Amino acid sequence: MKARMSLKRFLLPLFKRGRRKFSGDRNRGVTLTELLVTIAIIGMLAVALGFSYQGWMGRYKVEKQIKEIYSDLMTARLRAMERNRVHFADFPSNTSYRLIDDTNENGIFNNGVDIPLPTFPKTVEYTMDVTAWGGGRITFGKRGMITSPGTLCVSTDTAPDNDCIIVAQTRISIGRLTTSLPDLGACDSVNCVAR
Repeated sequence: MKARMSLKRFLLPLFKRGRRKFSGDRNRGVTLTELLVTIAIIGMLAVALGFSYQGWMGRYKVEKQIKEIYSDLMTARLRAMERNRVHFADFPSNTSYRLIDDTNENGIFNNGVDIPLPTFPKTVEYTMDVTAWGGGRITFGKRGMITSPGTLCVSTDTAPDNDCIIVAQTRISIGRLTTSLPDLGACDSVNCVAR
């Protein structure tokens, strides 16, 4: 009985307080107008961020492709030096490439005799411009020297940080085109600025 009395004594003022009307207190809830304005602002932000995300993903994919090709070219160069055997980076189309080991050790690419390395050929999402090399092939000599320098570019509408690779006789560098290929920029070492 005593517990009921104390509970009543505690709850009674709360119920009475809830019934009282305060003349200056109008912040007891959210109006429909405020709710609609908040939802509209959140919707606009979601749309703006969605478009930003799509552009970011496009740039990321191009940079990922360039870095993967760069890594594979460096692998071919290191394998040529390690095994003391000529290696080739072959671009049979503008969306695929493969690394090839000169198995018969004649220093010349022989289709059907020289075999691609495991996990090759690789297909890429964005088209590549490899017209700098005759036949679309880079040759890595036994000491890792590149016999045919040139530039490899990726054609895209986005503005990625890296979209070209400069292949010199002793160095392979990632770069960015000053004028993109869709904007009639050339795929050469003058247009591709190394990073």
